[in-house]
Amino acid sequence: MIRRILLLCLFPLLVQAQSLKNFEKKVTEFTLANGFHFIVMERHDAPVVAFHSLVNVGTVDDPAGSSSMAHMFEHMIGKGTTSLGTTDWPEEQKALAAVEVAYDKLDEERWKGAAAKAARVQQLEGELNAAIAKANAYVDQNAYIRVINENGGVGFNAGTAPDYTTYFYSLPSNRMELWFLMQSEWFRRPVFREFYKERDIVREERRMRVESDVQGKLQELLLGTAILAHPYRNMIGWASEIEGLRAKDADKFFKKYYAPVNITIAIVGDADPALVKRLAEKYYSTIPAGAPPPPVTSVEPVQEGEKRVVLESGSQPLLTVVYKRPNQIDKDDAVFDVISAILSGGRTGLLYKELVTGKKIALEVDSGATTPAGKYPNLFQLFSVPAPEHSVEENEKAIYGIIDGLKAEKVDAATLQRVKTKLRAGLIRQLDSNSGLAGQLAFYRAEYGDWRMMFNGIDMIEKITADDVQRVVRQYFVQSGRTVAYTVPLKPVDTGAAK
Repeated sequence: MIRRILLLCLFPLLVQAQSLKNFEKKVTEFTLANGFHFIVMERHDAPVVAFHSLVNVGTVDDPAGSSSMAHMFEHMIGKGTTSLGTTDWPEEQKALAAVEVAYDKLDEERWKGAAAKAARVQQLEGELNAAIAKANAYVDQNAYIRVINENGGVGFNAGTAPDYTTYFYSLPSNRMELWFLMQSEWFRRPVFREFYKERDIVREERRMRVESDVQGKLQELLLGTAILAHPYRNMIGWASEIEGLRAKDADKFFKKYYAPVNITIAIVGDADPALVKRLAEKYYSTIPAGAPPPPVTSVEPVQEGEKRVVLESGSQPLLTVVYKRPNQIDKDDAVFDVISAILSGGRTGLLYKELVTGKKIALEVDSGATTPAGKYPNLFQLFSVPAPEHSVEENEKAIYGIIDGLKAEKVDAATLQRVKTKLRAGLIRQLDSNSGLAGQLAFYRAEYGDWRMMFNGIDMIEKITADDVQRVVRQYFVQSGRTVAYTVPLKPVDTGAAK
């Protein structure tokens, strides 16, 4: 639900702006000849500028056999460039090339399988580690981030989603040119220094988020079961593939997906659009255009029956149910958001009232209208943690009862209005930060082709009727499009005592 979360940050600004027409007066857009698209919104109430770069590539674009490759790039941004982050770039460049040569030799021996010689593998591993250590000796640790912090920068961060990758932070407005210099240099040619150190960190993230977390395990199992063909089925990347990621392949990935035409940059705050355009021309226009990256062509086949999958676990029982749904540009996208709010909008949500406070068969319930992301057809998800002495089966039956109730009877006007009011209240409560707005502008332009779609989302929610809710539940919340995943107790280990 990234889109809806971003929308929540927008409403205070909409109230202030009163209309799209007034909002547009503060926004300037331009596209450089090589494809970089800039969105600038003036907000001169504080001498601060937020920068948000969104690259239209995410984990959904990971190459076959290289899951988590897109994720690696959020770890690379802080490593710097050819001029920042190194004590001697010419020598470091040679050392980094030597690392890849040493890695190629090791891989070649390993690929021999049973014919590989253990002593030779051990020798090549030692040579690789020595080459990595030599390359790391040239690293000026945290230089990139240090320069940002020393110039008053705040909020430096990056993130990888299934559909996109983002890079963002804020600077005082009199340091704006520093961002143009540093970010453009990274987009021109990132340096994959300490790549294998960061690869180990990504591997550890998988260990913490999936392998050591039963909910993560269940979610990974759910996605892999509900989605057969589309790369949405991959959650964080597979251990063996993460461990095999290579810097030389990251360079190929960058050249394929980080073309200027695939990047949207939003700048919000105390910024003069004319100055922004001059700086963009100065620092970004000389970056080669490159070719537009290919789209994801996998199409998920129609599901022809309910799927069920279990996870043996010694932890608290868990249940999750998903239904197939269309992508975020579908006319019913906002209806799914309203349905989710009806089901799990706090203590007044139907799931909470029925399962937690009513029957007392669940400790926690939730729902999500968009899983794992929205650019392509995806899943509507429901989640329940059964209470002690109550079963997954009880919770599952109760959830279906609520769904059937929405199919049989239209949601009452008071409930529908309450949901809409809570959505609006949620919007108002969010901070209208420069950084949040920059993220929204970049997201909507990249995902929908026009940042103005932010305004349409609110309009669509306001127009949703009880008939829409009932129609969508009847159409999509069906057994043939359903996947159920839940935990069961661990089976006793057979020690052979009976024999």
